Amino acid sequence: MLPFTGRAGVGSLPGERIVGLSKLARIVEHFACRPQTQELLTQQIADWLRKVLSPRAVGVVISAEHSCMSLRGANTPGTSTVTSALLGHLRDNAGARQEFLSFSGLMNN
Repeated sequence: MLPFTGRAGVGSLPGERIVGLSKLARIVEHFACRPQTQELLTQQIADWLRKVLSPRAVGVVISAEHSCMSLRGANTPGTSTVTSALLGHLRDNAGARQEFLSFSGLMNN
């Protein structure tokens, strides 16, 4: 088991509850501190935000470099894997989805 490192883009369209930006960073760190897959991490963050905040939309995009790809195996340093979880309005509305993904800046890395 090898680590992966990267960047996370998190966004929401608030409902009745909002949180500060630092809380979003803390929730990413909370789920990222344990061994798991990038796909599960992405979904866990989105599901937690949906459950706790009840927003109209949630978007999570993670772009990460996996040590198994850069250190051994395919031996391709600098390659990143992108995962996303889009819920609510971001899932249902193509324009909103495209806007979020372009703002995240992680889809073309």
